[in-house]
Amino acid sequence: MTDGAARTATATQPLSPRQLDDLHAWWRAANYLSVGQIFLMDNPLLREPLRPEHIKPRLLGHWGTTPGLNFIYAHLNRVITARDLDMIYVMGPGHGGPGPVASAWLEGTYSEVYPEISQDAAGMRRLFTQFSFPGGIPSHVAPETPGSIHEGGELGYSLSHAYGATFDNPDLIVAAVVGDGEAETGPLAASWHSTKFVDPRRDGAVLPILHLNGYKIANPTVLARIERTELDQLLRGYGYTPYFVEGSDPEPMHQAFAATLDHCLDEIAAIQHRARHEGDPARPRWPMIVFSSPKGWTGPKTVDGKQVENYWRAHQVPFGDARADAHRAVLEHWLRSYRPEELFDANGAPVPRIRDLHPVGDRRMSANPHTNGGALVRGLDLPDFRDYAVEVSQPGATLAEATRVLGGFLRDVMRANSTTFRMFAPDENNSNRLDAVLDVTDRAWNAETLPTDDHLAPDGRVMEILSEHTCQGWLEGYLLTGRHGLFSCYEAFIHIVDSMFNQHAKWLRTTNRIPWRRPIPSLNYLLTSHVWRQDHNGFSHQDPGFIDHVVNKKADVIRVYLPPDANTLLSVADHCLRSRQYVNVIVAGKQPAPQFLNMADAIVHCTKGIGIWEWASSDAGERPDVIMGCAGDVPTMETLAAVDILRDLFPDIKIRVVNVVDLMRLQDDREHPHGLSDRAFDALFTPDVPVVFAYHGYPWLIHRLTYRRANHHNFHVRGYKEEGTTTTPFDMCVLNQIDRYDLAIDVIDRVARLQPTAAHARDHLENKLIQHRVYIREYGEDPPEIVRWRWRSADHRPGDGG
Repeated sequence: MTDGAARTATATQPLSPRQLDDLHAWWRAANYLSVGQIFLMDNPLLREPLRPEHIKPRLLGHWGTTPGLNFIYAHLNRVITARDLDMIYVMGPGHGGPGPVASAWLEGTYSEVYPEISQDAAGMRRLFTQFSFPGGIPSHVAPETPGSIHEGGELGYSLSHAYGATFDNPDLIVAAVVGDGEAETGPLAASWHSTKFVDPRRDGAVLPILHLNGYKIANPTVLARIERTELDQLLRGYGYTPYFVEGSDPEPMHQAFAATLDHCLDEIAAIQHRARHEGDPARPRWPMIVFSSPKGWTGPKTVDGKQVENYWRAHQVPFGDARADAHRAVLEHWLRSYRPEELFDANGAPVPRIRDLHPVGDRRMSANPHTNGGALVRGLDLPDFRDYAVEVSQPGATLAEATRVLGGFLRDVMRANSTTFRMFAPDENNSNRLDAVLDVTDRAWNAETLPTDDHLAPDGRVMEILSEHTCQGWLEGYLLTGRHGLFSCYEAFIHIVDSMFNQHAKWLRTTNRIPWRRPIPSLNYLLTSHVWRQDHNGFSHQDPGFIDHVVNKKADVIRVYLPPDANTLLSVADHCLRSRQYVNVIVAGKQPAPQFLNMADAIVHCTKGIGIWEWASSDAGERPDVIMGCAGDVPTMETLAAVDILRDLFPDIKIRVVNVVDLMRLQDDREHPHGLSDRAFDALFTPDVPVVFAYHGYPWLIHRLTYRRANHHNFHVRGYKEEGTTTTPFDMCVLNQIDRYDLAIDVIDRVARLQPTAAHARDHLENKLIQHRVYIREYGEDPPEIVRWRWRSADHRPGDGG
């Protein structure tokens, strides 16, 4: 691994003795502050011998990666100052949280955003005490840390976040540290390919720094245990030119890393010059650094006779009972080895040689505006979504593909926002009927192209790679640095990024409570190819459960929309693209389907989020016999078809149809800002009338959202219940009993006054279900009466209701 001597591909020694000494002092100061955060709650400058009460009773944090992160930070500061670089720092091993907190304090940024954490002994004490402490800050590079766009608590996303930040940021360089443990994850492995999607003419650059320190929590890391030639070949195969810096002796390591960093930045500048000024179209081989240093560098080499430095025991807290005499002596010796009396003045502030070493103002990585993207964000220039409306002269008479209509709107959004809006999809943009955007842009692609390729170009703005993780990571990096985007995906496979969604939602939730963090554009999901129209692909493609996962998060950051047709989808999409600090989930079908609302009605309906469809109801001015609720395009269609059937069979039945676009309207207004008051909810659903509710997803979510309502005991919800196979579209509904016949039967069973005379009607509907099964098994498609169904207005009865 490392044997002390520094080895590097570049032989120069760019640091003067004074620069070397100052850099080393800055590194010592950052390491001292990092150890202090993990262990101390008092006596921050060791002005007296360390006593048990100076040490935290519970020790939490990660030391092992931190000194390497601090070393890199110090060197990045040198080149930022020397070259006037616009640079941010993404730390994949974000569990090394003490490091960037220490660096932000040394740069003064921490005290600017948290004045109580001042640059003096009292502020240092608070800095130490707050770390991993009740009422304080997390141990990771959390949103509370100035300069962070990447928490790093969950590993795998550092590179995709870094590349997302550089898209359309031509002057930005992102130094992205990839931990060697993180490098074992699938998302990180895919994200190395991001170079094939970078346009050096208009995008910034990522400088990956693979940090090899050998160990995870209790095991060695894979990349640290393969031959250097094999690692070199692996990274070259990904498209990089790797430069190795390895060793443990600080002085030669400083010189080696400084020389390598200068060389890599020169290469980046040359690549961008060739692309921007010489018109070189070739995909470059970008430089990267492999930095190999001991885990827990500069910490105790052994504790209790057991190896710590350069071993897995350094990964977290190197020893536990620090209040005990023996370990307290180890800790004090460790802290004093950094010679804090040389680093901080009598008041506890960094001495001038350290205080003045970092860049100034916005050039400080802890204060770079790109790390607080809401400070840079500009609103989108959006066309009027009403101009893309589908003509609806009569509900249900027109067929349209909702997402194809949306594609026309997004095409013009892309045209009007050529540096601030991108679309992301795992090879599904066209499949999801959004291909109109290719009229104004191509798919981003900087690898080999063939004459037969379709819409591939380095400057394309549709980002497609068959990795949901990479798409999400790119989009998050893009949003966190102040731009806008949309992620479209097959509904069943958005689950691949469940955990990434978790982390982003938590980031938003946390930043809502941090005044200096400015609101960023919302993360917008468009889920299509959904459960009810994945009949041909089968059970593996049928899962609407992402909604349930999203609804677990705090109400102030999540929104879920189920527009029933194209015009409502346009209205919802416009709203989501304008929003800030949310995760918006839109579920909409891509297949031809009946259109129910003209644009004026769609706007009203979406503004309310929930409402009675008077034109489909028959209870005007009277108490309804039943309320038929629906949320989602296919459940809405099946509900209306069931209404058709019931009104044919029972002309005097009083039905109220309630459609839900904004799912959170069902929740109590005390639980969600979009929720309805009890009075408003009862006005729609009454306190005591039976409700038959057809829902897009798993039915228990509707029960969960409405369990406090007076009429909850009367809610009878039908939705997806894990019945799926390769079949016809309507049979998917039948298998899960949200079809028109089962809904109509349910109404008959719930409306007491119908039951004495409804036996023949019920039997007729059960026969229809049997006839359906026989038909599809003979002909392989749904019966014509299902395929040709259209809503029939009240003046067009009786007729073929199925």
